[in-house]
Amino acid sequence: MPDTTHGSHPAPDPNAEHGSIFDGLLGSDASQWAFGTDFEDPLAGVDTTIPDGVAPADLAAYCLMLADDALVASHRLSEWCSRAPDLEEDIALANIALDLLGQARLLLARAAAADPAVTPALPAGSPVPPEDALAFFREQEAFRNVRLVEVPNGDFAHTVVRLLLFATARLALLERLAHSRDHVLAAVAAKGVKEVTYHRDYAGRWFLTLARGTEESRRRLLAALQELWPLYPEMTATHDVEARVAAAGVGVDPATAADEVDVVLEQVFAMSGVERPEGAPLAGVRGRTGRDGLHTEALSRMLAEMQVVARAHPLGRW
Repeated sequence: MPDTTHGSHPAPDPNAEHGSIFDGLLGSDASQWAFGTDFEDPLAGVDTTIPDGVAPADLAAYCLMLADDALVASHRLSEWCSRAPDLEEDIALANIALDLLGQARLLLARAAAADPAVTPALPAGSPVPPEDALAFFREQEAFRNVRLVEVPNGDFAHTVVRLLLFATARLALLERLAHSRDHVLAAVAAKGVKEVTYHRDYAGRWFLTLARGTEESRRRLLAALQELWPLYPEMTATHDVEARVAAAGVGVDPATAADEVDVVLEQVFAMSGVERPEGAPLAGVRGRTGRDGLHTEALSRMLAEMQVVARAHPLGRW
């Protein structure tokens, strides 16, 4: 008889109806094998009551703004996976992307809970949860992210500059949002402050390193800063929805944090020997910007790649 064992693990019976070398890895819970079919509600145990004084539609729209910023920024950072300058930065950028993806998931779930009308309609029987429906089945014009996060990745210096601008503004906003009257937003912000503090500091250290490194690293950094600076003001501009949720004590008017953000950026620029860029903000169209669903062509290309599998299998279980 041939040896049919490898150590203490018997070889699979090729005649068995479902014989597989992977049998037993998950015990008797086969539902988790391959694609997992039972993900926990991200808002389980959290009070999702809508605070008085704020319209559900405004709360949902505001959550989409914060969620889409995080989702799109996360996807751009994830594109660095296996492409970063070295393994340590590869892992760091991937972890930052995962932090933002976690924030996006909670905020998308909150948007859907506040106003179910924002969730795209899917075929009957689709198991796609609301947060996934919002991520993978909305069209470009339904996204509410600022345009800073959607432009294509450039070199590493480009990513450092974008992350510094984005994380500095987002951190100042989350610090204020931690006092929101909405329990979900307050919880997301409290956790996000710790995460985004690291994001900002990581980008700040690399900004300083590149600015004071070689002539080539400084050249690349300054070129990236000049390119991205016109997109930065949108991070601290006030949208009508933001003004209303701020007045209700639920959200934050980003303009109230603008001075603090500028102080931090000025400190980084001064330490790096870099002058503050000059130039007009990137204009919108008839007053519309990313917050209104007006985006660059880059977002449509990104979404086509990001959403293709989910859209091809709306009844699939992942």
